[in-house]
Amino acid sequence: MFQFPVSSEKEKELIHRLKRLGLHRRDFEEQFTPSSGPGGQRANKASTGARVTYRPSGQTVKSEKTRSQGLNRYFAWRALLDKIEETLLKTPSRADQKRNQIRRQKKRRERRSRQKISKEPSV
Repeated sequence: MFQFPVSSEKEKELIHRLKRLGLHRRDFEEQFTPSSGPGGQRANKASTGARVTYRPSGQTVKSEKTRSQGLNRYFAWRALLDKIEETLLKTPSRADQKRNQIRRQKKRRERRSRQKISKEPSV
């Protein structure tokens, strides 16, 4: 269906997410643009950047991470589905989940917990 230069498992996972969210491929629009940044003549000639738009909501994601159009296309689709999943299912994004995990790890223990740990006999 998509023909991304990634493993078949990753491609199947992307298709499964589309089905799970009840979205259709015809609701999306793909555009390819020249990537910004270093690369000289190749960057000016090749359209390796990918932009994917979800027409009903107008949400757009652009990816210029790699020099490969196919990989940029995959990354853009994945990021857009993350955004749509956030809005439809009201779930925190992966970035929010990671930020909260780090916040919990860095949080100091409460005084009572520290006292309890220090009073326990060591084995």
